[in-house]
Amino acid sequence: MPVRYLWLVLAGFGGGLTGSVAGLASLISYPALLGVGISPISANVSNTVALLFNSVGSVWGSRPELAGQRVLARGLATVAAAGGIFGAALLLLTPGQTFERIVPFLIGAGSLALLIPRRRHVVPTGHEKPRWELAAGVFAIAVYGGYFGAAAGVIMLGVLLFVTGEPLPRSNAMKNLLLGLANGVAAIGFALFGPVRWGAVLPLAVGFLAGGRLGPVIVRRAPATPIRIGICVAGLGLAVHLGLDAYR
Repeated sequence: MPVRYLWLVLAGFGGGLTGSVAGLASLISYPALLGVGISPISANVSNTVALLFNSVGSVWGSRPELAGQRVLARGLATVAAAGGIFGAALLLLTPGQTFERIVPFLIGAGSLALLIPRRRHVVPTGHEKPRWELAAGVFAIAVYGGYFGAAAGVIMLGVLLFVTGEPLPRSNAMKNLLLGLANGVAAIGFALFGPVRWGAVLPLAVGFLAGGRLGPVIVRRAPATPIRIGICVAGLGLAVHLGLDAYR
């Protein structure tokens, strides 16, 4: 039993790091929950609840980059929260077998999203209200985040970079904040109505908090491209593995 807890702490730490650097926390933490014998639906809702602590650590570590983005954050916060609620409701109403068959495609698409070219910095818009296309994109990604969320951070980061033109560290900080809100409201719904495995959530959350806090520091200094490519390959391998299991 202690080995299982240590495994989940390490998975949470790795997920927190990759979530902050590449937006792929669930590609590590979700398989770890499956690996300790938790069913797909229960693993997903437990992972979302634990991700709250990743968001706390990531936003905490991203405070310097969030400075000056208050207007944009306020304009998108409600949109992200609404999307998270919708996605959580969709998951709770989706049959478990359907979810298990959809997950490999979601992981595969999210992993490939890592290869989407990033827009270079043009004119910062952190002091402006969000454009409608950005709000629509954030809502759609938040729905996906509330439903499953693997690589939702990658997609969110790509949209923020493309629409706002902010540099990577500032867009990454905004991504951490918005997905934190989406995951937060989804987690509340799951805690009230979903099959949360609290014994797995607690050690995973400890790792998420530590990894999420350290991740923004790495983003400021390390080149993300090699990390994104490596996680993309691993994510595609995981998608194939889960797909073979689901359609066997």
